[in-house]
Amino acid sequence: MTQMPTSDVPSMGRRQFMNLLTFGSLTGVALGALYPVVNYFIPPRAAGSGGGTSAKDELGNPVTASGWLKNHQAGDRSLVQGLKGDPTYLIVEGPEAIGSYGINAICTHLGCVVPWNSGANKFICPCHGSQYAPTGKVVRGPAPLSLALANVSVENDNVFVSQWTETDFRTGEKAWWT
Repeated sequence: MTQMPTSDVPSMGRRQFMNLLTFGSLTGVALGALYPVVNYFIPPRAAGSGGGTSAKDELGNPVTASGWLKNHQAGDRSLVQGLKGDPTYLIVEGPEAIGSYGINAICTHLGCVVPWNSGANKFICPCHGSQYAPTGKVVRGPAPLSLALANVSVENDNVFVSQWTETDFRTGEKAWWT
């Protein structure tokens, strides 16, 4: 019977090293694949000290007050991505001022996006004709409720949108959407 020379058998140290290398590689791949799944279930942290979400333009870029005011005139109502990605109107109150509240553009009747009609100076829903005043208060149905509001704040030139917790200034009642 012939014996194998001892130089052909890998040492235990090499075997352990290869096992560790294989285990480390597989663990890295598994963690890399699981990261997006776990990250999906973790709620996003609020940006800004006011606890708001950064308003985003149509391309998903953060909105800055200086950039917004450069391209939008007083009285303008234009859409941004607000809370939960909902379309929200930012209101330009003057040459240097964005309004302190935003108006959610989702119709309270059937969920259509309600466009701003500058000629009529109101929001008019294309689905069933509901109409809303410039503040988002319902003025003609079939929509049962006014458009939801969101707080808008500017911090270090960044525009943030946060949950409305105050009384609805249009009706004097508790906000229905909170």
